[in-house]
Amino acid sequence: MIVTLTGGNDFLLRHELGRLVQKFLAEYGDLGLERLNGDEAEYDAIREALQSLPFFAARKMIVLRDASTNKQFVENAETLLDELPETTDVILYEPKLDKRTAYYKFLKKSTDFREFAALDENGLARWLTQTAKEKQGSLSTSDARYLVERVGASQQMLANELDKLLLYAPDITRETIELLTEANPQSTIFELLEAAFAGNVKRALDLYAEQRAQKVEPQQIIAMLAWQLHIVALAKTAGQRSPDVAAKEAKVSPFVFKKSVLIARKLTLVQLKKLVAGLLDIDRRSKRESLDVDEAVQNYLLQIAK
Repeated sequence: MIVTLTGGNDFLLRHELGRLVQKFLAEYGDLGLERLNGDEAEYDAIREALQSLPFFAARKMIVLRDASTNKQFVENAETLLDELPETTDVILYEPKLDKRTAYYKFLKKSTDFREFAALDENGLARWLTQTAKEKQGSLSTSDARYLVERVGASQQMLANELDKLLLYAPDITRETIELLTEANPQSTIFELLEAAFAGNVKRALDLYAEQRAQKVEPQQIIAMLAWQLHIVALAKTAGQRSPDVAAKEAKVSPFVFKKSVLIARKLTLVQLKKLVAGLLDIDRRSKRESLDVDEAVQNYLLQIAK
């Protein structure tokens, strides 16, 4: 068995690797498990591990991480893996494979190729709902989406929060989500911007008040607003590129990027520049003069809403 694990979803990659390793250990024990890093191990050591027969166990498993960084291995991968003993299993852990290479094409064609892409909001919601079901709980799709919006798109964070919610009550509701989880400040800032652009003044100011109640200083809110506007600007200038491609190039979460596209569509570049300039002016004035920053930021939000 030769399995390739790749893709941008670190959480699912680690989960699948752990599942495969634990399954092997349960049947053959830890004496048959060997771990190597392509960027650290010499080629001869990798070749020896792949070609040698198991000694203390009926089978052996080799977990080879980032083998693509070892040029000599890549050049000989096809021959080495074709000649693999029947008693050896290999897991190639390659989060960042270059799809243009012959190595990638070989792995995709000749191994059990498992690619785990980063999930967007809908994908995360489906995953949460399914995982809750597998753990004998229940979570509706709408409440799963609310949980994502509330705590952010980190799958590890969502997994931790889901376990906590299921421990409290198997049937998860919006009420228990609000009771047991804390709103991610960055997510809440985006909600604040969404409310302002939608003209919902009360919602925007309420969210601002919530941030201040959580001891988030106005200067921190300015910084988070600036980051959100930065992503909106990236979305506005993405051209014909898909949100997934543009997000990857900009090294931001696809989930956050796709939500920013909705705001970007409502703005012209001139309007966006004015918003950035207005926020920059508040930041500069707060450092040079006696300024009620709370009042300035709230007035800024009111201007957006208008």
